[in-house]
Formats: sequence, structure tokens, C-alpha cells
Amino acid sequence: MTEVPTLAGAQTEPRERILELLAQMTLEEKLAQIVGFWEKEDGEAVAPLQGDFDSVTNLDQFARHGLGHLTRVYGTRPLDTGERARWLWEFQRRLVTGTRLGIPAIVHEECLTGLSAWKAATFPTPLAWGATFDPALVKRMAVSIGESMRALGVHQGLAPVLDVIRDPRWGRVEECIAEDPYLVGTIGTSYVEGLQSQGVHAALKHFVGYSSSRAGRNFAPVHAGAREVADVLLVPFEMAILDGGARSVMHSYAEIDGVPVAADPSLLTGLLRERWGFDGTVVSDYYGVAFLHLLHHVAGDLGEAATLALTAGVDIELPTGDAYTAPLVEAIRAGRVDEALIDRAVLRVLHEKLELGLLDATFDEDPPAGVDLDSPQHRALARTVAEESVVLLGNDGTLPLANDRRIAVIGPNADRTGALFGCYSFLNHVLPQHPGVDPGIEVPTVLQALRAEFGTVSFSVGCAVDDADRSGFDAAIAAATAAEVAVLVMGDQAGLFGRGTVGEGCDTDDLELPGVQRELVEAVLATGTPTVLVLLTGRPYAVDWAIQRCAAVVQAFFPGEEGAGAIAGVLSGRINPSGRLPVSLPRSAGAQPYSYLHVALGEGDEVTNLDTTPAAPFGFGLSYTTFAYRDLNAPDQVPTDGLLPVSVVVTNTGTVAGDEVVQLYARDVVGSVTRPVAQLLGYQRVHLLAGQSVTVRFGVPMARLAFTDRTYTRLVEPGEVELWVGTCAQRAAQARTTLVGPDRPITVDSPRWTQAELSTP
Repeated sequence: MTEVPTLAGAQTEPRERILELLAQMTLEEKLAQIVGFWEKEDGEAVAPLQGDFDSVTNLDQFARHGLGHLTRVYGTRPLDTGERARWLWEFQRRLVTGTRLGIPAIVHEECLTGLSAWKAATFPTPLAWGATFDPALVKRMAVSIGESMRALGVHQGLAPVLDVIRDPRWGRVEECIAEDPYLVGTIGTSYVEGLQSQGVHAALKHFVGYSSSRAGRNFAPVHAGAREVADVLLVPFEMAILDGGARSVMHSYAEIDGVPVAADPSLLTGLLRERWGFDGTVVSDYYGVAFLHLLHHVAGDLGEAATLALTAGVDIELPTGDAYTAPLVEAIRAGRVDEALIDRAVLRVLHEKLELGLLDATFDEDPPAGVDLDSPQHRALARTVAEESVVLLGNDGTLPLANDRRIAVIGPNADRTGALFGCYSFLNHVLPQHPGVDPGIEVPTVLQALRAEFGTVSFSVGCAVDDADRSGFDAAIAAATAAEVAVLVMGDQAGLFGRGTVGEGCDTDDLELPGVQRELVEAVLATGTPTVLVLLTGRPYAVDWAIQRCAAVVQAFFPGEEGAGAIAGVLSGRINPSGRLPVSLPRSAGAQPYSYLHVALGEGDEVTNLDTTPAAPFGFGLSYTTFAYRDLNAPDQVPTDGLLPVSVVVTNTGTVAGDEVVQLYARDVVGSVTRPVAQLLGYQRVHLLAGQSVTVRFGVPMARLAFTDRTYTRLVEPGEVELWVGTCAQRAAQARTTLVGPDRPITVDSPRWTQAELSTP
């Protein structure tokens, strides 16, 4: 948990201090602390239904009694950060000197792929973080993001997204880390720890259930049972709060079984605070309070919406005060809301401001100038994350490519910078509303990176990402015919609310490549030229046909500003691919939703004519070397409240050095409720020279095998457990153990992390 800073000159304890502040506040001053303000202009639509709300343009008038949050000071439009920092410092000084209580505002920004600001480093999207299976690297990345944010006076980051992927048709898959809750939890918790180590609070998104929307549609209802919510959807949040000390949570837009999360006290208060002991702030997703009236229709007006949200436990209304202002005042004065609920929220906000040092901040110092948001250190980290995230799905030996081969580069994503970035990157999130503005960062395209790697290559675009124009096919076919190998760079364009093929509000009912891209691939394959398919996407597509027919298939999930070089390095062999699929590669849209965590009845086979087997399983990825496993050891028995020690010897049996991701899985053989056919217990990325062996040791807390029983108690149950290393679907080495002892209920003190260490044999 973030440590409360020492208060310069303060003679009272922190709790007493904020209680004294609260006692001095008028109702207007209290409400000012639980709302944000977003200074935006018409046409700057980067949030759902943003145009349905009146824009308050006079910030000083709005903040005359103080202000809780300033929304996206740097991330709403392209602005010079030095000039904007001067504006921010001046505004914060006005709050300190010009309001009665002198309390500065919390400044929050998006930081899903790095600080979302003009000229800031843009890292790979979270789905790529998951593909690295490298929490330590993600933590280093988050540290660098936090450094930039804190330097600019930003106090809170709206990340990470801890939604567990349930359906690849959902447009926001690219914002998520994985389909496995433990992988999401470990990667997400590392991000939280990195960001918060720099004094920037992480806001976990989206608590909870958002990714389980029906048919993969954004804002669709969620019909998940309590067991699925507890054992899958809540696990990453539990880890990030109890293990990572996350200081803020953003509620989900979702409604679960008819109850909107923003109006659900059983989740926002009963579970989050009373059971888990969370003492940070709960912020609304943008306009989420108003949506209780406008979309969910559980409130007759904004006053009722404010009452429901505040009662449930939503402390701060973002991005701007629409319901927690005049509508809430009216509800209080009419006696429909107890002012004690306001006090509860205000105390939480004041406590957060105390933690952040804002109650003693004067902003008398000079604002920052010349902050390098895209330093060589940033770029080096972005490059490493990108390199570790590229997944090799198929290879008949064509890769790596020799330098002297004639290469034709073809495809709509080969020479587009936007193809490398996710929806919440500044380039794809904000700049589309500002045409003609330079991205402000150096972003080589894949074509440029391939020319740097191989020298002269030919190029033909072939088609667009998402239209029916085939006029470029002939030129692409001619280029492929004249080459010794064709590199096709296909995939997505991230965008918002229908302006892309993937991203927020860009869902799909078809997991074929967008537009006529598959037709272009088929046309190039028909030339007989060996074809390497490179996918730059924000979701997994149904490309089993390509894996079977292309010489090689490379998957990159929006790999960021250094992503093109990572792809070129993989194609040349300069980089040995080591990414692993953080989400199953689907065989068809009709098999969705699908998760590798399915129970036996969900496998199909003899009970249905429809094959649900994915084209490539969770955890899959090829290398330019080979690895072998032996001596998987586990004790015959382990107590239900104990630690399961597992070890395995891993050997690089190939001729080149490479990274292997050692994955430990389990299956509960017989359970009192149905259990998944596979469950990730732990993982470790290891680097091995040719011929080298290491022993990987895991210490698995039994809480990793907990589940919700028939009485809806989460516990560890005795019984036999199968163990293996490999992927969820492929067992390279196997063992068994038996959990012994009584049923063990899980408490907030139960460890959830799997520990792993390496030793040479």
C-alpha cells in the first residue's frame, strides 16, 4: 500500500487532519471534492455519448469551491507539455490561494500504452504485455510511465485494464492482458507496483464484468454466474488490491444479471471494502453515474442516479460533475440522501490527496520544463516489450529470411504508423480529431524497418484495412510473382466507436480478417511465392487457414513505437521469437465465447458436431530453437493450506540461444463443482544458450487452486490434481499430487502469487 507522506509542519495525525478539514466544509465545498472537470471542445469525442452532455467551459467558476479531479490535462488535445505544465501549475496555485480551503486537484490521465499525451512514448498494447509473460519487464515499463506522469504533475493513471478476455469479438480485447485471470493478475499487479512506485496512483479498470458482455458487444448486459464472477473475473482485481496495493478502482459500465455495477453496494462496498479491506477511492468510468439514468434506466433522473452511485460506493464522478453537482444538492436538500454518504466519499478523497502530498502542496516551485517523454530509455523499454511479445504461430523453415532474398512487402498495415498502436494510444485516440498534426514521435513503419533490416524490398499496398476495393490486387500479385518471398502485413486499425476495426465500441461478429484482406492473401498464395503473413491486430483472428497454407505466420498485438523493428528482427532472425499467446487463437466466430478455462462439457467432441478447439491454444508460440522438459517433480501430497513445490528441468535442444516460457498447469481431477480442464498455476521466462539446461522451481500457494463451492464459499478442496508443463493443451511433462486435509476457505491473507526461481543443475 502507498505510504502516507510525512506532513511538513502538521501536528495532527492524518485521520484527525482530514476530519478537521471535513468539519470546516460547506456542502458546496464537499461536493467540489468528489467531482472532476474536463476542459474539452466540441468534436473532441473520446468517450461514449460524450456529445449528450453539456460542456461546462468556465473552469474557474466550476472550481470556485475547490475541485476533486482535473481530467486529462495533457491528453485531450495535442499541446506543448511545457506550456501546459505552466498552465497547470498556475491553476493549482489558484486552488491553493484562491479557494477557502486551498486544496489542489488530483490530475488524472490515460496511460494504457504509456502516458497518453502528445510526443510521449507509446508502448505496446496490454495484449502484448500478456504475450511477454514477463511481469518484471512490465513493471519496469510502468516505472518509466510513472516517472513521466509525476514529472508533469499527474497523480493518477487510468490503468491497468484487468478485464479477463472472454470473447475476442469484443472491441476492447486489445486493452486487456489475457484470457487467464492469473496471467492478468500477475502482469497487472506488476504494472500497479511500477506506476505507484513513482507516486502515481493506479486506477484498476473495469471493476467488474465488463469483458463478459453478451455476444462480445460493448455495453451489452452481462449474465455471469456468481461462481464465474468470483473465480475468473474478480481474481485479477483481488491480486492487484491485496498483493499490489492499488489505490483506486474504476467501476465497470456493465450490469450483471440486471444490476448495474455502479449501483451495486454488494460489489463496491460489501466485497471491495468490507471483505477485501480496500481503503482507496472508487471513481466512475466516464459518465458512468449519469448512465444509470440514460442507459440502464434504473434512475429517473440525474439526482436519483447520483443517489444510487453514492450509496453503492462510487466516491468520485468523472470526467466532469454532471450528477454529483446540482442534482445531488437537490436530492440532499429534499432528504433523499444522507449527507453522511457525502462525508464518506469526501474523506476518501482527502485521504488520497494526503497520500499524494497534495494537502501540503503549494505549487510555488517552477513547473517542469523540457521533460523528455520519449527518451532513449523509454524507447529501449518499448523495444524490449515489443521484441518479447511477438508470437511465431507457424513456420515451415522459411523464417528466418536470408539477407539476399528478393522480398516483396504487401499489405495495408505495411506502411502505416497507426497500424502499430492501440485504441488508447494518443495517435489513434486523440489525433484523428486533429488531422494534419504530426504524431510527435519517431515511428518507423514495418516497411521502413524491413528496408533497414534487409536493404531494398519492393512494396505494394494491395488493399485497405477495411473496405471492398480490390483495385490494388494486380500490382500486389505482380510484386509477389517477381519476388522470392512475399511478406504480407495485414490486420487492424484501432479506433473509437466504429471508427476502427478494433477498439472501444468497435466490436465484430466476424473473426475473418477485416475487409478483403483474406482475399488478398489468397491471391498472393496462388502465385506460389512463399508467403509470410504478419498480423498487426488488437484481437486474435480466425487464421487457421493461413497457418496451414502460409510459409510462416507472425502475430504482433499492436507492438508500439518500436514494434516495426521487433517484427523485422524476428523475420531476419536477429531476434528469436519468444512471445506466447495470451488468448486462444479462435477457429471461428461461431465458437465464441471460448476460454481455455472451459469445463469438460464445453469441449464438444462426441456431444456436438461443432468443433470448439482453437486453431492455437493459450500459451502457444514457436521459436527458432527447440526446448525439452524432463524430471517434473512434485510431492505425492500437499496440505490444502500449504505450498506446492514443483520443479522441472528445461533444456535448449537447438542450435541457437532463445527464451522459453515455462508454463505450469493443473487439473482438479474430481471437484464438488465442475472444474476447468486446465488452469495456469505459474510461469517463468528463461533464457537458455544452445545446449544449456536449467531447473525451474515453483512454489504454488494453494489459493491458486481455490474455487467457489456449492455454498458460494471460496476454498481449497482436498483431492487429486494433475500437473503438467507445456501449454494448456500440450503436455511436455506430467506429474500428480494429492491435496490433503480439510476444506480451506480463502481469506484476504491467503497468498495468491506463484513464486518461481531458477537454478542450474
